[in-house]
Amino acid sequence: MKFYKADEYQISCEVLYREYELKIAALLPDAAIEHIGSSSIPNAISKGDLDILVGVNASELEKAVKRLTTLGFKEKLDTLRTPQLCMMESRSGEDVAFQVVANGPEFNFFVKFRDKLLEDPNLVQEYNELKLSCKGWPADDYRRKKSVFIERVLGHT
Repeated sequence: MKFYKADEYQISCEVLYREYELKIAALLPDAAIEHIGSSSIPNAISKGDLDILVGVNASELEKAVKRLTTLGFKEKLDTLRTPQLCMMESRSGEDVAFQVVANGPEFNFFVKFRDKLLEDPNLVQEYNELKLSCKGWPADDYRRKKSVFIERVLGHT
Protein backbone atom coordinates (compact mmCIF):
# COMPACT_ATOMS: atom_id res chain seq x y z
CA MET A 1 0.00 0.00 0.00
CA LYS A 2 1.44 3.37 -1.05
CA PHE A 3 0.52 6.64 0.63
CA TYR A 4 0.92 10.24 -0.49
CA LYS A 5 1.45 13.42 1.51
CA ALA A 6 -1.34 15.99 1.29
CA ASP A 7 0.62 18.32 -0.99
CA GLU A 8 1.06 15.47 -3.48
CA TYR A 9 -2.63 14.79 -4.11
CA GLN A 10 -5.11 17.10 -2.37
CA ILE A 11 -5.22 19.93 -4.90
CA SER A 12 -5.88 17.58 -7.81
CA CYS A 13 -8.53 15.73 -5.77
CA GLU A 14 -10.27 19.00 -4.90
CA VAL A 15 -10.35 20.04 -8.57
CA LEU A 16 -11.73 16.63 -9.54
CA TYR A 17 -14.29 16.77 -6.74
CA ARG A 18 -15.59 20.14 -7.97
CA GLU A 19 -15.94 18.73 -11.51
CA TYR A 20 -17.88 15.70 -10.30
CA GLU A 21 -19.96 17.76 -7.90
CA LEU A 22 -21.33 19.76 -10.84
CA LYS A 23 -21.96 16.64 -12.94
CA ILE A 24 -23.69 14.81 -10.08
CA ALA A 25 -25.84 17.84 -9.25
CA ALA A 26 -26.94 18.05 -12.89
CA LEU A 27 -28.00 14.38 -12.85
CA LEU A 28 -29.42 14.35 -9.31
CA PRO A 29 -30.47 17.89 -8.36
CA ASP A 30 -31.90 16.83 -4.98
CA ALA A 31 -28.83 14.82 -3.91
CA ALA A 32 -26.63 15.76 -0.98
CA ILE A 33 -23.07 15.74 -2.35
CA GLU A 34 -20.13 15.68 0.08
CA HIS A 35 -16.38 15.44 -0.37
CA ILE A 36 -15.38 12.75 2.13
CA GLY A 37 -12.33 10.63 2.84
CA SER A 38 -8.75 11.70 3.40
CA SER A 39 -8.63 14.00 0.40
CA SER A 40 -11.21 16.22 2.15
CA ILE A 41 -9.07 16.59 5.30
CA PRO A 42 -6.17 19.06 5.24
CA ASN A 43 -2.77 17.46 5.84
CA ALA A 44 -4.13 13.90 5.70
CA ILE A 45 -1.99 11.21 4.14
CA SER A 46 -3.87 9.17 1.54
CA LYS A 47 -3.69 6.54 -1.14
CA GLY A 48 -4.43 9.51 -3.40
CA ASP A 49 -8.03 8.59 -4.10
CA LEU A 50 -11.16 10.72 -4.12
CA ASP A 51 -14.33 9.68 -2.28
CA ILE A 52 -17.66 11.40 -2.88
CA LEU A 53 -20.80 10.76 -0.88
CA VAL A 54 -24.05 11.04 -2.83
CA GLY A 55 -27.05 11.08 -0.50
CA VAL A 56 -30.49 10.48 -2.00
CA ASN A 57 -33.96 9.52 -0.82
CA ALA A 58 -34.10 5.79 -0.16
CA SER A 59 -36.79 5.32 -2.79
CA GLU A 60 -34.51 6.95 -5.40
CA LEU A 61 -31.28 5.06 -4.68
CA GLU A 62 -31.47 2.53 -7.51
CA LYS A 63 -32.44 5.22 -10.01
CA ALA A 64 -29.53 7.35 -8.78
CA VAL A 65 -27.08 4.48 -9.21
CA LYS A 66 -28.30 3.97 -12.76
CA ARG A 67 -27.91 7.67 -13.57
CA LEU A 68 -24.40 7.78 -12.09
CA THR A 69 -23.30 5.01 -14.46
CA THR A 70 -23.60 7.62 -17.23
CA LEU A 71 -20.60 9.37 -15.67
CA GLY A 72 -18.45 6.30 -16.31
CA PHE A 73 -18.99 4.53 -12.98
CA LYS A 74 -19.97 0.98 -12.14
CA GLU A 75 -21.11 -0.76 -9.00
CA LYS A 76 -18.19 -2.00 -6.92
CA LEU A 77 -18.83 -5.70 -6.45
CA ASP A 78 -16.32 -6.62 -3.75
CA THR A 79 -17.87 -4.49 -1.01
CA LEU A 80 -20.98 -4.11 1.11
CA ARG A 81 -24.16 -3.54 -0.90
CA THR A 82 -27.56 -2.95 0.67
CA PRO A 83 -30.80 -1.27 -0.43
CA GLN A 84 -29.45 1.85 1.35
CA LEU A 85 -25.82 1.74 0.16
CA CYS A 86 -24.05 1.23 -3.14
CA MET A 87 -20.34 1.81 -3.64
CA MET A 88 -19.38 2.79 -7.17
CA GLU A 89 -15.98 3.01 -8.85
CA SER A 90 -14.73 4.68 -11.99
CA ARG A 91 -14.46 2.61 -15.15
CA SER A 92 -11.98 5.10 -16.65
CA GLY A 93 -9.12 4.27 -14.33
CA GLU A 94 -9.51 7.42 -12.24
CA ASP A 95 -9.12 6.65 -8.55
CA VAL A 96 -12.57 8.01 -7.71
CA ALA A 97 -15.39 6.33 -5.79
CA PHE A 98 -18.98 7.28 -5.06
CA GLN A 99 -20.68 6.14 -1.88
CA VAL A 100 -24.34 6.35 -2.86
CA VAL A 101 -26.41 6.27 0.32
CA ALA A 102 -29.99 6.68 1.44
CA ASN A 103 -30.27 9.96 3.33
CA GLY A 104 -30.63 9.43 7.05
CA PRO A 105 -28.62 8.50 10.10
CA GLU A 106 -27.44 5.03 9.03
CA PHE A 107 -24.65 6.27 6.76
CA ASN A 108 -23.94 9.72 8.17
CA PHE A 109 -20.74 8.28 9.67
CA PHE A 110 -18.87 9.13 6.44
CA VAL A 111 -19.48 12.84 7.05
CA LYS A 112 -19.24 12.59 10.82
CA PHE A 113 -15.78 10.98 10.63
CA ARG A 114 -14.57 13.65 8.21
CA ASP A 115 -15.89 16.39 10.47
CA LYS A 116 -14.24 14.89 13.58
CA LEU A 117 -10.87 14.98 11.84
CA LEU A 118 -11.46 18.50 10.52
CA GLU A 119 -12.04 19.61 14.12
CA ASP A 120 -8.97 17.91 15.61
CA PRO A 121 -5.49 18.07 14.03
CA ASN A 122 -4.27 15.55 16.62
CA LEU A 123 -6.66 12.96 15.19
CA VAL A 124 -5.34 13.71 11.70
CA GLN A 125 -1.79 13.13 12.93
CA GLU A 126 -2.82 9.88 14.60
CA TYR A 127 -4.61 8.78 11.42
CA ASN A 128 -1.51 9.60 9.36
CA GLU A 129 0.69 7.58 11.72
CA LEU A 130 -1.69 4.64 11.48
CA LYS A 131 -1.51 4.73 7.70
CA LEU A 132 2.27 4.98 7.64
CA SER A 133 2.48 1.99 9.97
CA CYS A 134 0.59 -0.02 7.34
CA LYS A 135 2.99 0.55 4.43
CA GLY A 136 3.41 -2.71 2.59
CA TRP A 137 0.47 -4.38 4.32
CA PRO A 138 -2.23 -6.28 2.44
CA ALA A 139 -5.28 -4.08 1.79
CA ASP A 140 -7.58 -6.16 4.01
CA ASP A 141 -5.26 -5.86 7.01
CA TYR A 142 -4.98 -2.10 6.47
CA ARG A 143 -8.79 -1.77 6.25
CA ARG A 144 -9.24 -3.70 9.50
CA LYS A 145 -6.79 -1.50 11.39
CA LYS A 146 -8.34 1.64 9.88
CA SER A 147 -11.84 0.45 10.86
CA VAL A 148 -10.82 0.16 14.51
CA PHE A 149 -9.57 3.75 14.42
CA ILE A 150 -12.71 5.03 12.72
CA GLU A 151 -14.96 3.26 15.23
CA ARG A 152 -12.96 4.75 18.10
CA VAL A 153 -13.19 8.27 16.66
CA LEU A 154 -16.92 7.93 16.04
CA GLY A 155 -17.41 6.57 19.55
CA HIS A 156 -16.41 9.98 20.89
CA THR A 157 -19.69 11.55 19.75
